[in-house]
Amino acid sequence: MKKVSLIAFVALSSVIWAQNAETKEVPGVRYSGDKALLVKSDAAELEAKKKAAAEEKAKLPKPYDPKADAQADINKLIAKAKKEGKNIMIQAGGNWCIWCLRFNQYVQTTPELRNIVDKNYIYYHLNYSPENKNEKIFAQYGNPGDKFGYPVFIVLDKNGKMIHIQPSDVLEEGKGYSLEKVKEFFNQWAPKKS
Repeated sequence: MKKVSLIAFVALSSVIWAQNAETKEVPGVRYSGDKALLVKSDAAELEAKKKAAAEEKAKLPKPYDPKADAQADINKLIAKAKKEGKNIMIQAGGNWCIWCLRFNQYVQTTPELRNIVDKNYIYYHLNYSPENKNEKIFAQYGNPGDKFGYPVFIVLDKNGKMIHIQPSDVLEEGKGYSLEKVKEFFNQWAPKKS
């Protein structure tokens, strides 16, 4: 009986001690009860990041046109793609989207990528923004932005038939894009030369 009492006392003491033990404070973590809540460690740091992103966005070209008649534009692209034997690369997104602007800038300023695109694709920036959501166009392609976010890439063959949807997150690397992954993507969906 003494053994059982001793074991019960040790077990109960351990539980009480664990509940009352002081939690070591970790910078950037706020504690509530027995659970740690992650919080932004410094409001000034967060504001600095927002400001840097806004400055970056302001400097980047804005390729999306909310006033464009996307269906008319795509119809013209299909006619041109047929003539030139190219596929159509639709980069869907908006001027509000930092990753959309980064991708556009990356392709435009990387000669290796620019060469692959110019050789194989007719390129189009399909706008999605509060001013113009292009809902009918996006519905034709299964609303890929709803599934994958922006930018999202819609690849059409020269006849305008959708052949691939590509989310952009798999092409990212750090705060930009991976040259090898983007090259592989563009080369994989280029028209097959006979």
